[in-house]
Amino acid sequence: MTLTKYFAGSCDAFITLSREVLNDINHLTDKPAAYAPHPVYDHFGDPLPAKEARRHLGWDENVKYLLFFGFIRHYKGLDLLLQAMADPRIRAMKDLKLVVAGEFYEDKKKYEPLLGPNVTLVSDFIPDSDVKYYFSAADLMVQPYRSATQSGISQMAYHFGTPMLVTNVGGLPEIVPDGKAGYVVAPEPSAIADGILRFLEQPQGAFSDFIREQQRLYSWSHFVKTLTSLQ
Repeated sequence: MTLTKYFAGSCDAFITLSREVLNDINHLTDKPAAYAPHPVYDHFGDPLPAKEARRHLGWDENVKYLLFFGFIRHYKGLDLLLQAMADPRIRAMKDLKLVVAGEFYEDKKKYEPLLGPNVTLVSDFIPDSDVKYYFSAADLMVQPYRSATQSGISQMAYHFGTPMLVTNVGGLPEIVPDGKAGYVVAPEPSAIADGILRFLEQPQGAFSDFIREQQRLYSWSHFVKTLTSLQ
């Protein structure tokens, strides 16, 4: 705490990517501070039609795909998602698959016993040129994190118009309001499975209008406007 206060004393103002962190800052100092969510990551290319993206990746056009994307670390809760995929209600669905796309930053062996026939593992670095295919092809982005402040993965999903299932940790529920951009659940396998099933009950495109609205909020111009207001 002493070092944190020392660091805060050297700053003139603060901008935070979540309201939770803004609250922490306001308890630490009375210096100017503002919340501005991270803008969308739009440098991976434009969204593609799902059929085109799936053809490129070799995915079945008649299957619903869940996507876990990014570095694999314990706090990101991939094991919780894999346990959810083993839920009898999920496992019985032959037209539902999970694609795990990302590099392991911890021992891969502890995850291997949890991999089922409804899981495809792409455990390599995904080049920037391929990111648009994964997000455009997926029906639902799943972020089963154990802890978080905010996540760049959510802003990538917003750019590509991909609904999200996130856990109720840190600032994730701020970015993904429950029932609007997707669903918010507890970081537990059964709750994650319930959220997946809730999503599958919704008509295709149920979250599209809200996601388009949020894309404007998460623009770089909005972020810069908030930043310059602190001067």
